[in-house]
Amino acid sequence: VQLQASGGGLVQAGGSLRLSCAASGRIFSFNVMSWYRQAPGKERELVALITSDGTTIYGNSVKGRFTISRDNAGNTVYLQMNSLKPEDTAVYYCNAVQPPNWKYHDYIDYWGQGTQVTVSS
Repeated sequence: VQLQASGGGLVQAGGSLRLSCAASGRIFSFNVMSWYRQAPGKERELVALITSDGTTIYGNSVKGRFTISRDNAGNTVYLQMNSLKPEDTAVYYCNAVQPPNWKYHDYIDYWGQGTQVTVSS
């Protein structure tokens, strides 16, 4: 399974971007899909996650500005980012968790390659 993230770029403060992360390969269902970010010199932090039943959780710094969603097949996750701030500048990574199934008897964590988001002031 590979996760391919896209949609990053350079935007002015107050602007918007939409990130996408598509899974390919032999896919079993994911129970959680999420976005993390890592700014230079900082630890990776959770931005938002969405479960298979549609429950969403957001980091405090993005609540009310970012929206996470996934497609009906559950293989693509999106992050709509509005009212962007310079402190949102980071590399954004998507993550998908595959629960145990008939072939794999443990949880498997998949990560995308990261996409750079830069917000200018």
